[in-house]
Amino acid sequence: MEIQHVFFDLDHTLWDFEKNSDLAFKKVFDKQNITIDLNSFLEVYKPLNLQYWKLYREEKVTKEELRYKRLKNTFDAVNYRISDNLIDVIAIEYINFLPDFNHLFEHTFEILDYLKGKYQLHIITNGFEEIQTKKMETSKILHYFDIIVTSESVGVKKPNPKVFNFALEKANAINSASIMIGDSIEADVEGALSVGMKAIHANFEKGKVNNVNFNSITSLLDIKDYL
Repeated sequence: MEIQHVFFDLDHTLWDFEKNSDLAFKKVFDKQNITIDLNSFLEVYKPLNLQYWKLYREEKVTKEELRYKRLKNTFDAVNYRISDNLIDVIAIEYINFLPDFNHLFEHTFEILDYLKGKYQLHIITNGFEEIQTKKMETSKILHYFDIIVTSESVGVKKPNPKVFNFALEKANAINSASIMIGDSIEADVEGALSVGMKAIHANFEKGKVNNVNFNSITSLLDIKDYL
C-alpha cells in the first residue's frame, strides 16, 4: 500500500534540540548568575540527559525526577555548589525558555513544503506536553501538521506500541500506509515497526547502523528518495 501518512518526531529530527537547549541554558545561567563555564556544564549534562531520557522512556523515572536529577547530577559532577531550591528554579526556567528558540535542522521548510501536498503530516513526540506545541509555533512549522500526539497525552512513551496505535487511530491512518521518521532507533524506528508502520531513521550524526529493516537518512532532503 502506498504511503498516505507521514509521522515525524520533533526534537532532534526537525527541531534542533541541541542548539536550542544550549541557548536556553545560557539564558537561564545569565539570569541566575550561575558562574560555571557553560560549555563545561553542557559536556557533562548532555550524556546524563540522554541517560535520564532513556530511563524516562522506560518508566523508571518520573518527569519531575528527570528534570531535577539530570541537573543535580551534573552540578555535582562539576563540583559546583548549588541549593536544591535553585536547581528547581533552573529546571522550571529552562523548560519555560526552551520554546523561545526556533532553530530547525537544515531543509526543514523545504522538505515539509515538498511533503505537505502529497501526504498528511503528523507529529509523535515524547517531549513534554506543555512546550511541544510552543516550539512548533515559535519555529513556524505548526501549520504543516494535522495531528500532534505527545506521549503524555497517551500515558505511555515511545517505543510503547500504544503511542503509535493511538496516533494512527487519531489520524484515521492505516499502519501499512504510514511511515515514521525520527532520530531514535529505539523510540521512533523500532516503535513504529512494531505496529506495522514503515520507518526512516534520521541519522544526522551519521552513526553506524546495522539494520536492513529501515532506511537511514543523513539530511532531511534525503526523504525525497523514499517519498
